Amino acid sequence: MPEAWIIDGTRSPRGKGKSNGSLHHIHPQEVLGQVLNALAERTGLQTSDVDDVIMGNGNPAGDHGACIGRMGVLAAGWPVEVPGITLNRFCGSGQQAVTFAAMGIQAGHQQVVIGGGVESMSRWPEPEGPPDFTSGNATLRETFPLVPQGISADLIASIEGFSRSEVDAFGAQSQARAAKAMAEGAFNRSVVPILNPDGSVALAVDEYPRPGSTIESLAGLKAAFETMGTQVFDGYDVSFDKMCQQVYPNVDRVEHVHHAGNSSGVVDGASAILLASPDYAKAHGWKPRARIVMSAVAGAEPVIMLTAPGPASKKCLALAGMTIDDIDLWEINEAFAAVPMKTMRDLGLDPTKVNVNGGAIALGHPIGATGAMLIQTALDELERRDLATALITMCTGGGMGTATIIERL
Repeated sequence: MPEAWIIDGTRSPRGKGKSNGSLHHIHPQEVLGQVLNALAERTGLQTSDVDDVIMGNGNPAGDHGACIGRMGVLAAGWPVEVPGITLNRFCGSGQQAVTFAAMGIQAGHQQVVIGGGVESMSRWPEPEGPPDFTSGNATLRETFPLVPQGISADLIASIEGFSRSEVDAFGAQSQARAAKAMAEGAFNRSVVPILNPDGSVALAVDEYPRPGSTIESLAGLKAAFETMGTQVFDGYDVSFDKMCQQVYPNVDRVEHVHHAGNSSGVVDGASAILLASPDYAKAHGWKPRARIVMSAVAGAEPVIMLTAPGPASKKCLALAGMTIDDIDLWEINEAFAAVPMKTMRDLGLDPTKVNVNGGAIALGHPIGATGAMLIQTALDELERRDLATALITMCTGGGMGTATIIERL
């Protein structure tokens, strides 16, 4: 079976996901188009050779609708013969896109594929009514009383016994690590500036981090999901907290400990990774940076929702014939502090190998783009430290997890 080689990757800076964010005024198709063009320019890619462009997106509606993967290719000005596709595995969409790109190459069906993702969260359509993962399916809700992810995170913290001070400490650590990484230029290889229509720079560096955050300052923030968890919305018989307790009756009370300072940031951004077969890469003089060793997905109980990174990582390691000790660096998406904290506890990970440059708490989580960004971050850091292997894993909506192992070449 052919290997799938990572040739290179580019990503936009993460812009604040608000109307005053630096990328808000630029259509996400255009943000993606610029990232694709930066990747092609950097690698000398003959764009007409690209077999497919696979893009993850977590909310394919509004500005992200109409298959933004294909629209991004057209916005980039690439040949109309280059196809594009959009997929949705919630937060794991960008990572899944890279996996599918690798699969196409490993199966011998394709030679050059780009995987990545895009999300301008500041341009999401306004939600109608209370959060509802079942999309109005009352029958499904009776079987799986799905709750918003923030409440799932608080449920994890309640079961695991993570205190408010502990999740705040994790949030402050993410900010401190990200600040150090940015000062050292750790993200410089992957990040490309996004330009305004007039050619001026809209954003050149991640703008979400709050490097001055401390445990003490985070302690002053109000829990974000307590009101949502305790009230009863129209169309529901009980509160979201009670729905959690129906599934987890041993939980006396859902302790609401998450807030903006220890949860992933709402941001805009796009990412793209160029993968190729060894034959194509050698024929075109490309030196690979890494290979995809293995990938895996796993499901878990969907009310607690965010616990599958551990099972996905174990599955990925087993399929690769590897152990935890074989992994030099870990990237566990910081959807909420309790998620990487539980994953590290379950797997017995050395915290000095996990999210060494901070994570989504500090940098933000542009849903469909994050997975590919994390692969880039891991690869850049492997090179900086002269290490070999990394495992990237994420939780997703609906109770799933994604995992990818990469190895430097």
